[in-house]
Amino acid sequence: MRHSDGAGTVPLHFNEPETWVPVLGPSRGVFLMRPPAITDIDRTLAPFIDAVRRAGAGPIVFLSVTGADKARFLPHAAVERHLMDGPRDWVILRPGFFAQNLSDAYPQDIREDDRIYLPAGQGKAAFLDLRDLGEATARILADPEPHLGQAYTLTGPKAVDFHAVAQAVGEATGRLIAYRPASIAGYLRHLHRRGALWGQALVQTALHVGLRFGQAEAVAPDLARLLDRPPRDIFDYIRDHAELWATEPPRPAAESR
Repeated sequence: MRHSDGAGTVPLHFNEPETWVPVLGPSRGVFLMRPPAITDIDRTLAPFIDAVRRAGAGPIVFLSVTGADKARFLPHAAVERHLMDGPRDWVILRPGFFAQNLSDAYPQDIREDDRIYLPAGQGKAAFLDLRDLGEATARILADPEPHLGQAYTLTGPKAVDFHAVAQAVGEATGRLIAYRPASIAGYLRHLHRRGALWGQALVQTALHVGLRFGQAEAVAPDLARLLDRPPRDIFDYIRDHAELWATEPPRPAAESR
C-alpha cells in the first residue's frame, strides 16, 4: 500500500475483511500480489478488489503472470477477469520467470544437491529481475493515468535455457551445477516433500511445464519502455548474488578494532 502520509506498515489479511478498511482509507494506490497459498479468488482477492473500488483507493496494479490471459485455470486469470469486469482503474503486469526464483524457489536444490530440478524440459525463459519490476511499478504508481486499462508483458532482454543458467551459477560459485529435467509427477512429489501444499505445488508445476511450449521464451519490449533503459538479464542477477548459493552461509565481516 502507498499512503498519503508517508510509508508505513499496516496488517492486512485477505481472509479477514475487517482488516481491509484501516488499510484502504488513506491509500492512493494498491499493488496487488496473489499469495501462493490463495487459490480461491472468489472468496479473497475478488472481494478485496471490490473493497478497494468502494473506498476509492485505486488504481490497482496487479502482479499477474505471463500467459494468464490464455491459461484460464490459473488463479491469476480469475483476478484479471474480475479487474476487467469493472472500471478501467487497473494496470496488469504479466511478468515472465523471475531471476529471483534462483534464490527463492530453487536454492535448496542448488545448495544441497548441486542441481536445478524442474519439469521445464528444454524450454527457455526470458528471466525478469525483480529490481526492474520494482522500478517499473513505482513509475506506474507515481503517474498511473497513461497506464490505466493496460496489460504489460514484462521480460528480461534475452531467453536462455536452464542448462545455461546452471552453468552460470556453477561458475559464480566455483562448483559444478547441473540442470536435471524433472517429470511432472516427480516434480509434484518433490515439491510436496519440500513442504508445499498440493494446490501450490500444482500451480508451480503448471508454470514450469509451460516453459516446454515456449510460454516464457518470447522477449517483450514493454519493460524497456517503462524503464527507459534495457532491463537486466539473468546473468547480471547471478553475478550480483553468487553468495546466495554458497554451501555455507557467508560469515559476517570481522569487527574493526
